[in-house]
Amino acid sequence: MGFISSEDLQWVNDTLKKIEEKMVPVTERNRNKIPYTTDESGRFDDRSDKKEICWWTNGFWGGEMWQLYKLTGNEMFKEEALQVEEKLDAAFLNYNGMDHDAGFRWLPTAVINYKLNKGEAAKNRGLLAAASLAGRFNLNGNFIRAWNDWGDGRDTTGWAIIDCMMNLPLLYWASDVLADPRFKMIAMAHADTAMKNFIREDGSVRHIVGFDPFTGKFDKEYGGQGYGEGSSWTRGQSWAVYGFALSYIHTGEKKYLETAMKVADYVLSEMPETFLVPIDYRQPKTDDLEDSTAAAITAGGLIEIAKSLMGAYSVKEDDAQNDNELNIEDCKERADKYLAAAVRLLKALDSHSCDYTLDRDNLLTRGSVDYHGNGHHIAIIYGDYYYIEALMKLNESALNVF
Repeated sequence: MGFISSEDLQWVNDTLKKIEEKMVPVTERNRNKIPYTTDESGRFDDRSDKKEICWWTNGFWGGEMWQLYKLTGNEMFKEEALQVEEKLDAAFLNYNGMDHDAGFRWLPTAVINYKLNKGEAAKNRGLLAAASLAGRFNLNGNFIRAWNDWGDGRDTTGWAIIDCMMNLPLLYWASDVLADPRFKMIAMAHADTAMKNFIREDGSVRHIVGFDPFTGKFDKEYGGQGYGEGSSWTRGQSWAVYGFALSYIHTGEKKYLETAMKVADYVLSEMPETFLVPIDYRQPKTDDLEDSTAAAITAGGLIEIAKSLMGAYSVKEDDAQNDNELNIEDCKERADKYLAAAVRLLKALDSHSCDYTLDRDNLLTRGSVDYHGNGHHIAIIYGDYYYIEALMKLNESALNVF
């Protein structure tokens, strides 16, 4: 990227080498799986059967395989990515399993395959997923419904979640491929709604917002996977940092970059000195619960903000000089701050929350599903994905998945 030090670049390359040395044997013993977490022995599970094929994280193993293929050229990683994509076809036949997470499943699989190889089958899968996601749009409220009926009595018809910001690039891609603005318009309408209703004045983020599905009126916020209502779930913060940065990249609308920075500034103001990210920035100070996945995702988002500010995408110096909020001096200062924070997050993970041994399948340890559940300090596949992706962003080798 031109603005990380040679020392940091060497650390990135050395770390990626450790990852390659681990992931070759790990992948060899997990052929034809779609993993989510590990068992007590450190071996990956498999979510590829009919019962689990719609699990929301099922695209990340394929995405990790594509990144490792780009990094190493090893055909085994490509083969594994393709088997994930093909198995996900079964999800299209399960209506209730097709939710807002279509982006998380088909962007790292079919869409990246199409970007690389231009195959019609991959294109078709990506467009089917995009059409399904667009079909969840509530016209009265300008939001994408998160989930279908859970069968537990809760009415989720009007629920939207901050995570969906990361799924919008599926719609931006579909508009580009089809030269059809409908998908992009839906994505931007949802992003505008999220900007208004999910981002608090101080830059903290709501996880779940309920709307009246008939009028679109804001109903209430839900604590979701964080500490509680009014709290600040760290992975939700990371989805907002990264997701709004992506909407800026895909649209050039400065309001999205400004929102990403607002959330990023809040995150950095709450960041522990150790840069080991808690589950919730507002959890009791006596808690030692961490979420390494939030740290990895935040790092990737901060890198994208820094790249945008330095002009790697569509910010032009003359535009910035005419904008008091994005003058060129401020761009450089902010970019340096965000990039330095991203490197610190990744180094903290490397030294504290990674397992590079060959006998356990996961890379990141200390991932947490939510605050109040039982999934604390476990392996979670998207943690590994975003860790590898962020490192590859720093040496400019990452595939542009989202």
